[in-house]
Amino acid sequence: MPYCNTQAMQLHLAEISRHVEPGAHAIVILDQAGWHTTEKLEIPANLTLVCLPPNCPELNPAENVWQFLRQRYLSNRVFRDYHHIVDACTDAWNALIEQPWRIMMIGLRQWCHTS
Repeated sequence: MPYCNTQAMQLHLAEISRHVEPGAHAIVILDQAGWHTTEKLEIPANLTLVCLPPNCPELNPAENVWQFLRQRYLSNRVFRDYHHIVDACTDAWNALIEQPWRIMMIGLRQWCHTS
């Protein structure tokens, strides 16, 4: 999606909802971006949205994925235009998904596994 807005979020929720097994219910964990929390969203009946507290990147491993992509592939670059940015982000994402072990390491939280 070229924009992060309510319309894009609505389409995203519809797509998630479409993949939830009949009779099941899914929880979608989100940060508190404005397009995640707007009252304009129509939440599908088979989804519940749970917002993380603000300023808690340790609870949201996706934040660390973006940090890794920026540091490893996207920093210290000048982009010619929008399409160049999209191409660079696509290349970075594709490089990351070829390394599932790295994704696991980025998202691992030792404090979750200790007693």
